[in-house]
Amino acid sequence: MNRVFNFSPGPATLPIEALEVAKNEFLDYKGLGMSVFEMSHRSKDYEAILEETKALLKKQLGIPDNYHILFLGGGASMQFAMIPMNFLSADRTADYINTGAWSQKAISEAKLFGKVNIAGSSEEAKFTFIPAQNELKLSSDAVYVHMTSNNTIFGSQFPYWPDPHGKPLICDMSSDILSRKIDVSKFAFIYAGAQKNIGPAGVTVIIMNPDFAAKQKSGLPKILSYATHIKENSLYNTPPAYNIYMIKLVLQWVDQIGGLAEVEKRNRIKKDMLYGAVDNSGGYYRGTVRPDSRSGMNATMRLGSEELEEKFVKEAKAAGMIGLKGHRSVGGIRVSMYNALPVAGIEKLVEFMADFKKKN
Repeated sequence: MNRVFNFSPGPATLPIEALEVAKNEFLDYKGLGMSVFEMSHRSKDYEAILEETKALLKKQLGIPDNYHILFLGGGASMQFAMIPMNFLSADRTADYINTGAWSQKAISEAKLFGKVNIAGSSEEAKFTFIPAQNELKLSSDAVYVHMTSNNTIFGSQFPYWPDPHGKPLICDMSSDILSRKIDVSKFAFIYAGAQKNIGPAGVTVIIMNPDFAAKQKSGLPKILSYATHIKENSLYNTPPAYNIYMIKLVLQWVDQIGGLAEVEKRNRIKKDMLYGAVDNSGGYYRGTVRPDSRSGMNATMRLGSEELEEKFVKEAKAAGMIGLKGHRSVGGIRVSMYNALPVAGIEKLVEFMADFKKKN
């Protein structure tokens, strides 16, 4: 087996330790004679997996005991629509901070259900920075304030948590959940597609304040109502069962290496090493985001020409490093360095960057 360093933005690299456990349990989960893939989601054995996953997530993030934890399908994109469908109405306003493509998609969906106030935006600057707190224009009567904590396409990340002025704060944490310590009690609603940092594609984690959950509208289709999934403990219909099991294995890995303190330490080392290489390259590698808004998950940069960037990606792949091509909408190079990417991956990339510069 020859594992590559996977810098893909999602689906992304997973901890080898978690994958090894999954491999060993694939055909026979804990002596049951079957795979989790084959297990009834109504069985006590699967319910135990679900509850352990919730307990591990609660432990690592410090989630308050009364908060709801859900595991749903549809990705974060489903949540773009479900959130306003459940909480926004035609005569009410929601605040959205526009910091990139995913924020824009969430805004577009919200406009189908009610009024949207763009409380802050960096669109005119091509999303090269995160608006500061004093630049936000929040509504006095907002139903909620929505933000995207990390922007995979443009490579920016909130360096602070916005003060919503007493309004419920909703955060799309798809690409940086579990990457750093947070105070979950500051948020009314957190959601995250798993495929970037905590598991495989196909399951979305939702963490919800019960007081906010109580404000849901009635009269919605059952499958699209949070009340349904809260009541049924994510088991109203067949959930993404195996994907939830994989989240459990990733959370066990996080626990085993020392929790979020160790994860955050490793992520800081990777971020400092990579951006240090960019900043010390004499302009050969050019970061695309203002330094105070740089992402620790997705670093974006440009070289002198598109031809040079294509050569960089091709030669890096030949050297065992994949997924470095920038998003098709912006081009360039993108280095995704999620939790499971080891420090050794960035060390190898930085060495490659220095060598590539000398040769080109």
